[in-house]
Amino acid sequence: MRGPINIVGAGLAGTLLAIVLARRGFRVEVFERRADPRLRAAERGRSINLALAARGLRGLEVAGVAARVAPLLIPMRGRLVHEHGGAERLLPYGQDDTEVIHSVSREALGRTLIEAAAEQRGIALHFGQNCVGVDLARDALLFGTADKVQRRVPLVPTIATDGAGSAVRVALAAAGAITVREDMLAHDYRELTIPPQQAVGLHPNALHIWPRGGHMLIALPNTDGSFTATLFLAREGSPSFAELTDDAAIRRFFAREFPDAVSRLAQLVEEFTANPQGRLGTVYCEPWHVAGKVLLLGDAAHAIVPFHGQGMNCAFEDVAVLDTLLGEHDDFGALFSAFMRARRPDTDAIARMALENYLEMRDTVLDPAFLRRKALGAQLERRYPDRFIPRYSMVMFHPEIGYAEALHRGAVQDALLAQFDTAYPGADPEEIADLSAIRELVEARLAPVNRARAARA
Repeated sequence: MRGPINIVGAGLAGTLLAIVLARRGFRVEVFERRADPRLRAAERGRSINLALAARGLRGLEVAGVAARVAPLLIPMRGRLVHEHGGAERLLPYGQDDTEVIHSVSREALGRTLIEAAAEQRGIALHFGQNCVGVDLARDALLFGTADKVQRRVPLVPTIATDGAGSAVRVALAAAGAITVREDMLAHDYRELTIPPQQAVGLHPNALHIWPRGGHMLIALPNTDGSFTATLFLAREGSPSFAELTDDAAIRRFFAREFPDAVSRLAQLVEEFTANPQGRLGTVYCEPWHVAGKVLLLGDAAHAIVPFHGQGMNCAFEDVAVLDTLLGEHDDFGALFSAFMRARRPDTDAIARMALENYLEMRDTVLDPAFLRRKALGAQLERRYPDRFIPRYSMVMFHPEIGYAEALHRGAVQDALLAQFDTAYPGADPEEIADLSAIRELVEARLAPVNRARAARA
């Protein structure tokens, strides 16, 4: 057996990576600061229920655990938009029921992957191991407390998957080995719960969204019939979390902004007060690796905001890409460099698209022009399926299309849709029999999608 390879962080990406490396014959040592999730209760208010899409599913397939995860998944066919006046509208994600994303509990998925890793030959899991530094001069990982190093582990090679607040990334930056920029969003989040008995009447296979312009409430289904709801709201100003300082203010805000959701949030004030207020941001660092010794992967390298449902999916795609590159490189320095070259354009692109999708979710979904262009985009996809694929669909359902390519093609398509919407103001796309006016433009500006690249990851 080859190795060992250290992995710092036994979250979703780290555990999946451990399984993939062990299946390739490496001995893997996994270090996690928290207690074993099989033995402890889930953290309250920190999940932001996950949306598993095609890129994430591919990563699970590479690790051979997709079937094991399948019972945890709830298909979501679209966004169920709850307008302020009470009207509801389902906006399908794709062309049919095969194009869905899946709601999954972060806690349940994490526990399942830990169980799979524990059964995999070649993986040693070490919980309660708090990484406090990296000694590049002595090639050592340091574990312990803030004021005392209790354990040193040989550094080479180490892959850090310890999340957006990565201790390894912080240590490398402090040593001057990398540069880091964190762009924090001015909006935070808090989680709430819609219990099963209060969820009656909510579409069980949709992502529910209450868009209110500058803020929004969303709710994703759970396997027990409940929904995990998340409020995204400005940290300061008005309205903001800073104003919600007492029970009366909390109740007034929700009654005003989300009147049809208040009765479903059975423990609104109690949960709002008890659950932590989470921060959101985007992480950029340069480079992701140090001299073949350390590699940052997933959120540790490129954390993004959650509004495109791609944080986990992107990290799982990282694992799949690294697995492919392992077959092409024997030297860790060359491997780590090749990985960053392959992934950096795509991770930069999804970081941008995730921010843009926040505006779409909280505001643009109510815009008549957006709805017209969305309908036209769906029709063009049916007519030219190898050329015109809406950007959301490229990101969620087409892993053969990289994020960077999706961003570029999406901009071209948006320009075409705007041009069409101007030429045919108010027209119903389904009633326009002849779209030849833009067929030549589609064929001239959009090359066919190379679906053969689906095997690249």
